[in-house]
Amino acid sequence: MLHRYVIDAAAAAPGRPAVAGPSGSYTYGELDRRADALAARLRDLGVDPGDRVVIWAEKSPETVAAMQAVLRLGAAYVPADRNVPGQRVAAMARDCRARAVVTGAESIPQLAADLPGIRTQDLHEELDPPAAPVNESVDPGALAYILYTSGSTGMPKGVCISHRNAAAFVDWAVGELGATPADRFANHAPLTFDLSVLDLYAAFASGASVHLIPNELAYAPLQLVDFLYEERISVWYSVPSALALMMRAGGMLDRPAPAHLRAVLFAGEPFAIDHVRLLAGWTGAKLLNLYGPTETNVCTFHRVGPEDLRRDRPVPIGAACSGDRVWAERSDGAVAGVGEEGELLVDGPTVMLGYWGRPGHHGPYRTGDVVRTLADGVFEYVGRRDHMVKVRGHRVELGEVEAALSAHPDVAEAVAAVVGHGMEARLVAFVLPRDGREPGVLALKRHSAERLPRYMVVDEVHNVAQLPRTRNGKVDRAALTARVAPATPAVERPATVQG
Repeated sequence: MLHRYVIDAAAAAPGRPAVAGPSGSYTYGELDRRADALAARLRDLGVDPGDRVVIWAEKSPETVAAMQAVLRLGAAYVPADRNVPGQRVAAMARDCRARAVVTGAESIPQLAADLPGIRTQDLHEELDPPAAPVNESVDPGALAYILYTSGSTGMPKGVCISHRNAAAFVDWAVGELGATPADRFANHAPLTFDLSVLDLYAAFASGASVHLIPNELAYAPLQLVDFLYEERISVWYSVPSALALMMRAGGMLDRPAPAHLRAVLFAGEPFAIDHVRLLAGWTGAKLLNLYGPTETNVCTFHRVGPEDLRRDRPVPIGAACSGDRVWAERSDGAVAGVGEEGELLVDGPTVMLGYWGRPGHHGPYRTGDVVRTLADGVFEYVGRRDHMVKVRGHRVELGEVEAALSAHPDVAEAVAAVVGHGMEARLVAFVLPRDGREPGVLALKRHSAERLPRYMVVDEVHNVAQLPRTRNGKVDRAALTARVAPATPAVERPATVQG
């Protein structure tokens, strides 16, 4: 199953580069041996097939080896970022009833205090390989990993993904990309984020190498651009905000596009169409827009073509992939026809097993995303159902407002929100200007009025120095709306909110 990708690649070419990071690198043979050694140690600690093992560590080749070790035992790994507080990690471990925690030696005393009796393993301990390779037989439907969704309050939900779920997406991605051992995948996303599944496993499935970007550099534009060139990356996959930052503040567009870059993939949030145009004009690499929540991984995709660059909206999220079936359901329960909107439903091999500790998931998964059905089974993202709001009696989709604002030439990114309640509710926009620009309220209102009904034109505009992000790189809407009073008076000029 997932660990077989590494085992098979190591058997075919043990000396081929597999994974590289700031702390060093492993060839496939080295990764195979390290995973075996750690798997044998975890087995001695009592980890059995079906158990859960939390991996609390920085992104590194050693961490990737730990993930492989857990999978070789027929167990499931639960990744946790090293900067996550120990108490939160302990809560995750208790929630999923983890058998053991793999982490750095410096964290073991804290875990012993927070989780009395928990088995721990030093991620960096020198270990001898076992006499025989570790490779437990695993059913494709068995749990492979749990990704805890981020959340600002309460305990996040643990999304349970099977080997079959992950492999359906990985095998599709390898085929779509035509990945080969010569490829060099960048890993921008945290290992707790489902985007990293493609980076790691598509690389291993094709015998390619994956190059880890440390979390602290995830939004350092100059360093990211240097990384792209210095590591000779051929496949880049990230949230659009990272690419926008590289273009806007990293000087990427001022350098010749690297010949080794052949595919740029983005997912997680809409990508402003003007940024896509700039990217397409800079590189001849294939551009792919991938879509799917953590609960389904990638279930639709769209290959950007010339016709998309003539749009004034983000490119479509595309048609079904990974063996899934997707459709839009209208509010009356009927399937949405061409031109109609509805909630996107997904059924197929990538749909999760369920949330840990809750009844298993069966049947289609409701994404909560509203889409518009286009021709030929293609869908266009409209917005979140929970971003569908009422302002003075009118239904407003915040995604539509943001798309209109982002199409203005002075705007790099825009986020819309509603503040206040009832008749006091006001539609507010937070705008990140382009370098050297200062979009005015009246200009933005005129621009929006040409594209939207009057009730969807924002009441207020706040220019921001930067847009706050969650750990996964998405816009933190709660942090933005907390900056303005629940009911602020109308403004005649854009106020500046420091980022």
